[in-house]
Amino acid sequence: MSYTGSGNTGGGWQNSGGITYQHAFDPDLEPELFRGVLTRRVVAFIIDVFILSVPVALAILFIAVFGLVTLGLGWVLFWLVSPASIIWALVYYGSSIGGPHSATIGMRVMDLELRTWYGAPGYFLLGAMHAVLFYISISVLTPFVLLIGFFNGRRRLLHDFVLGTVVINNSVRTQVAQPARPY
Repeated sequence: MSYTGSGNTGGGWQNSGGITYQHAFDPDLEPELFRGVLTRRVVAFIIDVFILSVPVALAILFIAVFGLVTLGLGWVLFWLVSPASIIWALVYYGSSIGGPHSATIGMRVMDLELRTWYGAPGYFLLGAMHAVLFYISISVLTPFVLLIGFFNGRRRLLHDFVLGTVVINNSVRTQVAQPARPY
């Protein structure tokens, strides 16, 4: 495989069979797709963390009260909180990104959408892996992982490069035509 250019300008990935693969979203031809994406992603992440943490906090509260009622026996359930919260996060990201909107609730609030580099919508495994790689990269690189987005036109982060995903402004993509002028 060799790379012969970038974007929708005729270049793309070409294998030995002569098939050319092109990025579906070109920041040079459609810069509005990527305008403000990094800021919106940060806010969407905060919304998603809140959505993920509320059920976990309620489960912890329930176990604490249940432990009081059972004279301490119910507190044995605290060991389930950590694996259950990881499973909850994987199911949340997988089902929301793999759903019809290709976005988590936070991404939908911020009007973002996750797509593959060739334009296909997300699917469950991609959403779950996107979350896993994001949390690994943020654990290793701390917030410096956001700096990668400033140095590429598509505003992709490290885990986006690894998975071949792009986050775009959904409202710009869904605009079909401008309204007619009433002169």
